[in-house]
Amino acid sequence: MTTRRNFILSATASLGVAPLAARANVFEPHHSLEEMRPRRVQVRYDVEPGSIHVFPDIFHLYFITAPGEAIEYHVAVGEAGRNFQGNATIQRKAEWPSWTPTQNMIDREPETYAKFAGGVPGGPDNPLGARALYLYRNGRDTMYRIHGTPQPWTIGTAVSSGCVRLINDDIVDLYQRVEVGASVKVYRNAFG
Repeated sequence: MTTRRNFILSATASLGVAPLAARANVFEPHHSLEEMRPRRVQVRYDVEPGSIHVFPDIFHLYFITAPGEAIEYHVAVGEAGRNFQGNATIQRKAEWPSWTPTQNMIDREPETYAKFAGGVPGGPDNPLGARALYLYRNGRDTMYRIHGTPQPWTIGTAVSSGCVRLINDDIVDLYQRVEVGASVKVYRNAFG
């Protein structure tokens, strides 16, 4: 089982010392968006470049840029994202995507979502934010997304709805890096 601890490397790992980078930002609250800026980190060398790895329990997403290297993004994870695990593929990308709540969302919280049943056009107030990456399994849309948000204060938290969300600047950056066909892995427990 892959845990965040054996996914992330640090300079001390070769010395047999527990890597401090594996514990960075795990339980400490973020006090500003500046603390959540993407950063370059070292990861295991056997992780496929171009792939995305999500650790919902600790609100981190990693895009693998090269063998042993990644960009770490901070995310918020909705209930749907917390329930999703395993492998998927990015089969579609959209800029300023439109959004329609699922029937399950409407059924679960009609007072919040019923008014949007006809959909919301793309734009700065759209719940999917500036960009969206659509996750598929076996050629079928999973209905899970990695997307932006007009609510940056939710990053680093568990939110009621939505999948995996990044601040809009970060999803624009990730969107430019990710290719259609990229693999995505969502890990159930970051600490194994």
